[in-house]
Amino acid sequence: MTTLAFPLDCDALRLSALEAHQAVRQVAHEYMACCDVPSPDDFPTRLRELFTEDAVWEGVGERYGRTFGRLEGREQVLAMLQGYLPPNPHFHTNGHFLAGERILVEGEQATGEWLMQQISRYDTGRSELIMARIRIAFLRSAERWRIARFSTERLGAWALAEVQS
Repeated sequence: MTTLAFPLDCDALRLSALEAHQAVRQVAHEYMACCDVPSPDDFPTRLRELFTEDAVWEGVGERYGRTFGRLEGREQVLAMLQGYLPPNPHFHTNGHFLAGERILVEGEQATGEWLMQQISRYDTGRSELIMARIRIAFLRSAERWRIARFSTERLGAWALAEVQS
């Protein structure tokens, strides 16, 4: 019986790729958690750590292109995101869920694509479910993986019946 032997460096490469996939996944989920309402108390610091200094964040398609446009640089991105989060009035409650994940890691770079569901209750009392396609390009820094480019494209939205909390 013949057994196949793989060099040790092959196992190390496979392990590194698995760890990179998990780290990228964690960054995407951390981003979503920071955008949920209620948000973690330290969400501005946590969001800042997730982005590269020259990050690009953009809305894609007619609706999100017009609503969000294109932001360049970590500080512009953070300012826009914080405009939607407490203490600013916009969301009463808000939750993000990711599905349909596809991640590709190539050395110090990675790309990920997800379908996102966002369930929101606004300060106005209106509630809706939004579905969007999220595409994220990541770069590995010395400390961690970070978001270099983030795009979101709205695929649909549905009004939800008012539910008393």
